Amino acid sequence: MAGLALELPEVCPKGIPLLRTGKSHSITLSQKQIACLLANAFFCTFPYRNATNPQAEYAEYPSINFHSLFGRWSERKMQKFRAIFHYFRVVTGAEKKEWKVPEGLVTFSREYISESSIPSWKRCSEHLTIVTISSEGTIEGDGQDMLQVDFACSLVGGGVLASGLVQEEILFLVHPELIVSRLFTEKLGDTECLRITGAQQYSEYYGFKDDFMWLDHHEDKTERDEWLRRKRQIVAIDALDFKNPKDQFHMKKVDRELNKAYCGFTGDRETHFYYPAIATGNWGCEVFGGDVQLKALIQMMAAALAQRKMAYFTFGDKELVQELWQMHHFLTLRKVTVGRLYRTLEHFCHALSKGNQRASELYNYIRTAVKDTTSSI
Repeated sequence: MAGLALELPEVCPKGIPLLRTGKSHSITLSQKQIACLLANAFFCTFPYRNATNPQAEYAEYPSINFHSLFGRWSERKMQKFRAIFHYFRVVTGAEKKEWKVPEGLVTFSREYISESSIPSWKRCSEHLTIVTISSEGTIEGDGQDMLQVDFACSLVGGGVLASGLVQEEILFLVHPELIVSRLFTEKLGDTECLRITGAQQYSEYYGFKDDFMWLDHHEDKTERDEWLRRKRQIVAIDALDFKNPKDQFHMKKVDRELNKAYCGFTGDRETHFYYPAIATGNWGCEVFGGDVQLKALIQMMAAALAQRKMAYFTFGDKELVQELWQMHHFLTLRKVTVGRLYRTLEHFCHALSKGNQRASELYNYIRTAVKDTTSSI
């Protein structure tokens, strides 16, 4: 690892550009370059990146040096180190002769939607696309050939270099090349996402949070595209963190989440050809306080506007599978447009603010509103 770190001047002879906010731009790195950069991150050689002062030069960037993993030992950190050291064993060929630094490329694309390009959700005439819903499987395991959603923090990678161990951190641990994005990706704005194409999976794992355990080597057999990138695309979209769950039922918050999801789900036609569907799940729920019914609808609406199918994983929640399937079936059977659904959400949020509805009654409210509209016609 030390030898790999020392190769940096030859492997990366120029400075790495920064993916700054308010602009769509991309960086493509070789997997060898990424390995060198991550070796330096492990040895904490990047200057000015440990500062916590809000006025510091890189205050709006995630940490990249691995210093926060050292000290205050825990079982979580031990499992993280097992995944990280396994990555370095593979790319340095430390244990097996057939292991060597992969020779492909990885592209990191920051995508920004300007104010003039934000959809008018109230007027959208698109209908919901096909959605498959399952309580079994995982986004990264069963979402091959799909656009895989990273339930991100605005500082990408979240707590991967600290104690965090939920969906985003696990994604970064089993695909360690994602970690290098923390070096150059400024904090994501409300209409921005980070799209990573070509990251390789190195590890198998089990569990979540305190149950997370590194298991073994993963032999990634994903094909490469014409740029020698693995045909795997991951999009980081950060949901709002709701300390008060009722706050998410204000339409400004709904608009923000719709725009964020749409930014992540849309893309050029070449991207759609390779990754025609979206693999996602309970985005922005649990620790972020999101309502699963509302967040699922928001993602369905964004996928409809992006003209992509969706595979939704509920991570073992069979009851949620039924709730979402019945709601989606109801809306598609009655050919409810995204605009009609948006206006219904507006009415519901207004009723909720007046105390005339409860958040748990969202789906029943939608059914009643749609049925009343249909019968009046």
